[in-house]
Amino acid sequence: MKTRQPKIVVYSPNQAKDYENMIRKQGYTNVFSASSPAEVKEIIADTEILLCWKFPLHLLSETDSIKWIQSLGAGVDDLVSSPHVSKQSQLTRIVDQFGVPIAEYVFSYFLHFNQRITAIQSAQKEKKWAPFEPELLSGKTIGIAGLGSIGGEMIRKARAFDMKIHGLSVSGKQAQFVDKHFHPDEWREFVKELDYLVLVLPFTENTYHVVNRDILLAMKPSAYLVNVGRGQVVAEDDLIDVLKSGHLRGAVLDVFEHEPLSEESPLWEMPNVYVTPHLSGISTPSRVGHFFLENLKRYINEEELAGIVDRNSGY
Repeated sequence: MKTRQPKIVVYSPNQAKDYENMIRKQGYTNVFSASSPAEVKEIIADTEILLCWKFPLHLLSETDSIKWIQSLGAGVDDLVSSPHVSKQSQLTRIVDQFGVPIAEYVFSYFLHFNQRITAIQSAQKEKKWAPFEPELLSGKTIGIAGLGSIGGEMIRKARAFDMKIHGLSVSGKQAQFVDKHFHPDEWREFVKELDYLVLVLPFTENTYHVVNRDILLAMKPSAYLVNVGRGQVVAEDDLIDVLKSGHLRGAVLDVFEHEPLSEESPLWEMPNVYVTPHLSGISTPSRVGHFFLENLKRYINEEELAGIVDRNSGY
């Protein structure tokens, strides 16, 4: 039994009960869960710790007791920008959990393109013996915008495939791990040599629509764009126009400006666009739950938490 039992509320549209049960198994008994605004409104009073995803932020006005908010994901732009989140509440996000699944997602598409898997399957269905020379990742250039833990895992995978690696980041802390490093005022230079542009950027004032028509047209026509960061980073209408013009070989999009992606979006039916429903780095109770429980121990022991959000930078 823990010496202190802070009130913990878990909010998630789909897995709230799973997280509640996991926390209770560790001896924390003052834990409640909700999957809808109506449910959480009934239990939010006197909450000290909020573990959440897609929380109805206006309901935070129902209590002033929350000292710590732990996001169930890496993205916290909604929490940082909300006027309902008290400046006194500590914000943390999940870090070092999504690198492997997101990197595997990205490289599965690279291999799919280079090995021409779709063409092979079509030939098999038609019983055609149609040899070809596959392209190799070796020697190609990947540009990774965002060199945090996810970008770091992407670098590791790219090294294994003998790729050239260019990186873009604000801090430059990981510059020594890439072949060429660029700062945010060097986007056009950054993208011009790339075969693959991979976006793992957070959504902030400075990244909103940073990948626009000008940047897309600065890329090689043979290049691919992959977005596994935030949808708002890409000017979606510009991307659609550029793809329709034949500039860019294709795009892999796991995130969008508005989710779920509207049925009216042209992206669904574009032959060189691959749409997935924000699944490259899914938060799972096993991985994310372990992170939260370790952070909860730190909180109880009044130690510094992991994944603290810098409200000024937005992540």
